[in-house]
Amino acid sequence: MSGHGTPIPMTSHASTGLNGTADVPGDKSISHRSLILGAMSVGETRITGLLEGEDVLDTGRAMRAFGAEVTDHGGGEWSVHGVGVGGFAEPENVIDCGNSGTGVRLIMGSMATSPITATFTGDASLNGRPMGRVTDPLALFGTQAVGRKQGRLPMTLVGAADPVPVRYVVPVPSAQVKSAVLLAGLNAPGKTVVIEKEATRDHTERMLAGFGAEITVEETDEGRVITLTGQPELKPQTIIVPRDPSSAAFPVCAAVITPGSDVLVPNIGLNPTRAGLFFTLQDMGADLTFENMREESGEPVADLRARFSPDLKGIEVPAERAASMIDEYPVLSVVASFAEGKTHMPGVKELRVKESDRIDAMAKGLRLNGVTVDEGDDWWTVHGLGHGNVPGGETCASQLDHRIAMSFMVMGMAANAPVSIDDGQPIATSFPIFEPLMAALGARVERT
Repeated sequence: MSGHGTPIPMTSHASTGLNGTADVPGDKSISHRSLILGAMSVGETRITGLLEGEDVLDTGRAMRAFGAEVTDHGGGEWSVHGVGVGGFAEPENVIDCGNSGTGVRLIMGSMATSPITATFTGDASLNGRPMGRVTDPLALFGTQAVGRKQGRLPMTLVGAADPVPVRYVVPVPSAQVKSAVLLAGLNAPGKTVVIEKEATRDHTERMLAGFGAEITVEETDEGRVITLTGQPELKPQTIIVPRDPSSAAFPVCAAVITPGSDVLVPNIGLNPTRAGLFFTLQDMGADLTFENMREESGEPVADLRARFSPDLKGIEVPAERAASMIDEYPVLSVVASFAEGKTHMPGVKELRVKESDRIDAMAKGLRLNGVTVDEGDDWWTVHGLGHGNVPGGETCASQLDHRIAMSFMVMGMAANAPVSIDDGQPIATSFPIFEPLMAALGARVERT
């Protein structure tokens, strides 16, 4: 929803221990792509475990606007009757993508090579984010974009009537940009090639192959070269959405820093392009174990157990790991506050252009609560105080950012004094059951 309602201040208090099973929502990235590729297929795609947060629901509404039949059967069960590649109808109204940068960029890519026009908007946060990084490569196909100053929403896209395939080198690691170009390439004749110098989450490539597209991935001296043959007939699929590792990050990190905790997160997606946080936590000394390793719908899955880890150590997080955990740095910075010594996080410039400037937002909140933070354009360092030494006690600005809001709620579960946020409403965009799930584990998060 583009309108932002009355703020919901929240306060998180120290817990005596988090215990139990955390059934976190389905993976947001896979949920978006399931709806979009289902809409671009011919026939009925069935989806189990879809994340029913506002971001994904907005994508479902967008697919309906383009002519697909999207049905909610209840309990995370959805179906999509697609219209085929190049079959999108022109929407009658503006497409509202709410808070979702992933949603708007992937949807733009999916319609960019169809001869239709669509106008996109979002909430205050999304309308402040740059879209040039995706509209620039889409222009190579022949797509036209007209938006506000600096390429911001609201924006109108005129799809290419006679698209041409492109060869595009992604300038900075971005799964959103890569995916938008690949989705646009579906309705372009010939071969569209995307080259990324650093690997990013590969759900789009995996799912395109699953839907029957001709796609190859090669590791070369140039980087990771992805070649897609355009104008396929995508075949509908049955998709089981794994649990979202980005959502799992919050109960996992809370368990690691909260005394007496033992939390199991079942069916968590462990795609290697997404699991960087868990390996980083293990490097810091966190007690994490992976149980029942398996594969579902082409994605590696496991049950993850996280226990309280009192002897966490600050580390140098490898820069090459950034793309696999870019959304998890806010909550990692909270864990780093409870570690002994410095945790340095380089190669994270992407955090400056998320739902908020996440480095700035977290640094300000951590400093308010007694933690020293240094920062640069593409790096930051948290000076950990060790278990039992994080003061807390202050109110942080969530900046209309769900991950900032949840990260400070995690901090309050182990700090010496409660930690508050000015607005918890954005949490619903990705983790609508955050409050009851954390309460069931033993957390005390109150709306104030």
